[in-house]
Amino acid sequence: MRLVIARCSVDYVGRLKAHLPLATRLLLVKADGSVLVHSDGGSYKPLNWMSPPATLRVTAAEDTEVEEGVVEQWTVQSAKTDDRLIINIYEHLHDTSHELGVDPGLIKDGVEADLQRLLAEQIETLGAGYSLIRREYFTAIGPVDILARDASGATVAIELKRRGDIDGVEQLTRYLELLNRDPLLAPVRGIFAAQQIKPQAKVLANDRGIDCVTLDYDAMRGVDDSESRLF
Repeated sequence: MRLVIARCSVDYVGRLKAHLPLATRLLLVKADGSVLVHSDGGSYKPLNWMSPPATLRVTAAEDTEVEEGVVEQWTVQSAKTDDRLIINIYEHLHDTSHELGVDPGLIKDGVEADLQRLLAEQIETLGAGYSLIRREYFTAIGPVDILARDASGATVAIELKRRGDIDGVEQLTRYLELLNRDPLLAPVRGIFAAQQIKPQAKVLANDRGIDCVTLDYDAMRGVDDSESRLF
């Protein structure tokens, strides 16, 4: 991973357009091809980013840009669309790289681990005719929570969360991109399953062709007393 602190401006060009004026920011360049732009605020979310697969090209600034103080330009090009992230560097303050190695993946908390086990045991919760391939299906970027087949025999990758947000959809998207390269599995579609799913995550999932399923944890555990409920 490369970490660069620089005075820079950022433009996203493509389906959407966005501009970040000149300021000091942290630029993260990851081994998977993603590039993220962070400020010192805004919690953990980047101000802008390009998801993998993408390529980074660094070029010298043109004469007109040099006059404005630009020393180099980064162009991050998406491999799947015409979207580009253009970063104009005015001053390098820090530049370092680190080899992080293979990450062992997220260790699920008790509820997420239970959801995974219960859904694997009750896979037809997702629909009639579903069958389990395996839990924790290993990939080069981490384990897919559940890999299954639907009634038509198509492969389905399922990402489980207690509370589903945009990051979970992004994670499943990366798994799907990798799994669909395997001719023995492709085509693979995705299901994002959680006890609660945020509206923004549903919109993003729908845009990427990923189905969303809300899980009733108590009902799956067999502790939901339907006779005592009003509805």
